[in-house]
Amino acid sequence: MSVISSDAVRASSSAGPEGASRALQLLIVDDDATQRALIAVAAKQAGHVVTAVGGRDQAMEAIRSKRFDCITLDLMLGDGDGTEVLKTIADCRFAGSVIVISGMDASRRSAARSYAKSLGIDLQSLPKPVDLSALRICLANIGKTALGLPTVHSWGGVAAESVVAKHRA
Repeated sequence: MSVISSDAVRASSSAGPEGASRALQLLIVDDDATQRALIAVAAKQAGHVVTAVGGRDQAMEAIRSKRFDCITLDLMLGDGDGTEVLKTIADCRFAGSVIVISGMDASRRSAARSYAKSLGIDLQSLPKPVDLSALRICLANIGKTALGLPTVHSWGGVAAESVVAKHRA
C-alpha cells in the first residue's frame, strides 16, 4: 500500500465560504497504475491526503484499518470484483462517499450504484478514462458537504458551484 501525503493547504479555504472546502482522506482503489497515479496527482494537487492501493485485498485491509472520507473504486480489479469492496465498505459502516471510476459501460456502473444504494452507500460514478475536472468537482463537493456547505449546480451529472445567482442579481 502506498501513501501519498499532501502538504499543500487548500488555498481556496481562505477565500471565504464560496471557495471553502477541506482536505479529504482519500482511498484510491485501481489496479491500473497509470489511472491510480492520475487520480492521486489530481487529488494531491487539490490538497487531499491520498492512500492508493492496487487491488481488492489491499482495499479491504485499508478500509478496515483507516478512516477515509472518500473512496474511488474501479469495478474491475485484478484480484477481484469492485462490488466485493462495496460489501466491505458497508460492513465497516463507512460514512463517506464512494466514487466508482470504471471503464465498464453505463449499465454496469448503474447496477453498481443500485447495489451500493441497497447497502446504504452514497455512490457517484465517472467513466474511464477519468475526466479530472469532473473528479475535482466531485471531491470539492464532498469536502463542502463535510463543512455543511451546499452544492448548487450539476455539470454532466456532477454537482458543481453555480455562479448563476450572481449573474441574476
